[in-house]
Amino acid sequence: MYHQFVKDILLEYEKIRDFEHKELEKRKKHVYSLVPRIKAIDEEIGKTGMLVAKTILSNPQNYEQSLRYIKEKMDRLKQEKAILLTENNFPLHYMELNYQCSTCKDTGFGPDGEKCSCFKQRLINRAYEMSNMSRVLEKENFQTFNLELFSDSKYKDEELTPKQNMQNILSICEGFVINFDQKPKENLFFYGATGLGKTFMCNCIAKALLDKGKIVIYQTAFKILEILEDYKFNNQRTPDIETSYQLLFDCDLLIIDDLGTELNNSFTNTEIFNIINSRLVQGKKILISTNLSPIEIANIYSHRVSSRIFGEFTILKFYGKDLRWER
Repeated sequence: MYHQFVKDILLEYEKIRDFEHKELEKRKKHVYSLVPRIKAIDEEIGKTGMLVAKTILSNPQNYEQSLRYIKEKMDRLKQEKAILLTENNFPLHYMELNYQCSTCKDTGFGPDGEKCSCFKQRLINRAYEMSNMSRVLEKENFQTFNLELFSDSKYKDEELTPKQNMQNILSICEGFVINFDQKPKENLFFYGATGLGKTFMCNCIAKALLDKGKIVIYQTAFKILEILEDYKFNNQRTPDIETSYQLLFDCDLLIIDDLGTELNNSFTNTEIFNIINSRLVQGKKILISTNLSPIEIANIYSHRVSSRIFGEFTILKFYGKDLRWER
């Protein structure tokens, strides 16, 4: 599946480049028809550029003066072209190639050969499409969030009513999205019983950040441990496995749902700590959702894990009646 994703995405980039080259040729023809002198300048610039190689080859010991002359000539031609474009109401970059992504120039790869963020986002989008997550996010987002589902009556010993509490949580989560790039050390920890809106709120945040072009990985703790086990112990490690593993560390936001449902042992404790600690050190954000209370988290996980969570996360408690029976 991974290889097919990559193949499809590279084909998309190729189509984008072909389209932009054709559009550039249309713009050139349009300008040349209105201002023939610009065509003559472009042809002269092309010929002048070829002179550089010829000059170096013909006089390798003393070519600096000739190169200075060529450079001055090129500068004059470019200046004349810029003036003509401006005088004829064309933007200065009108005759340059447009890129949908200026970082990778629509190739999918940066100067260092690594996958561009736009390439990674396309991979994530494919994954969401395959998992039907995009359909869920269309239904569960900040625009469809209904505060009226929550009771405005006092609940047990809580100071705020469930509705007031959820209003506070909603405000914090919206701020988390708005200030995502400005507050690199902000992380969220949702806890409470099932049916109180934790997963819905996770989906709200995921959708809002995906719409901003951020790379979001949303996995249950159980699935994350499967990915880790595949990466650590599978002798036939595939590109799918390597990508799934690396994205746990590289994505802009990692959402870990249902923390505590995975099998708990020394391996899971170590790996959960490794993911959380590595992301915190890198300034990569995390959102954790669990049905467990902070005390239960402290009892199940090592001190290293619980101290990182309670020291580096904003703790948000969900409470009230099970909303699954209220709809």
